[in-house]
Amino acid sequence: MLYLALGAALLWFLVSLGRGQRVFKRREWRLLSGAFALAAFAGAAYVGIRGSWEISIVLVVLGLWLVTTARIGGAPTGSPRAPRMTLDEARSVLGVGPDATPEEIRAAYTRLMRLAHPDKGGTTGLATQLNAARDRLLKP
Repeated sequence: MLYLALGAALLWFLVSLGRGQRVFKRREWRLLSGAFALAAFAGAAYVGIRGSWEISIVLVVLGLWLVTTARIGGAPTGSPRAPRMTLDEARSVLGVGPDATPEEIRAAYTRLMRLAHPDKGGTTGLATQLNAARDRLLKP
């Protein structure tokens, strides 16, 4: 029982260490929360077999809370919306000049997207930039 109390105190210390800032990233918190939930359930089973039902109930509730905190949020919602790309930035991303026609812009976009698409080994961020640059130049 002493080990569970020390573990809970350590968890409280690590979580409160940030004082409003995130100490753990989402993935690390999920792993740590899941591990502590398993420990709480195992402790609840052990203490319940030994006959101390009150402590067992508290540990089960603690384990359920830890499981729910590991599951909260689901998939990340993405990055905050960036400010709109300027015309010069859009031209430099696509590699076109200021006098480029819509056909040249589409051709440059298609050529670069073939290389930068996430399904072809590119990154999502680069594909997003290419899409934003195309949209900025073609849609005023």
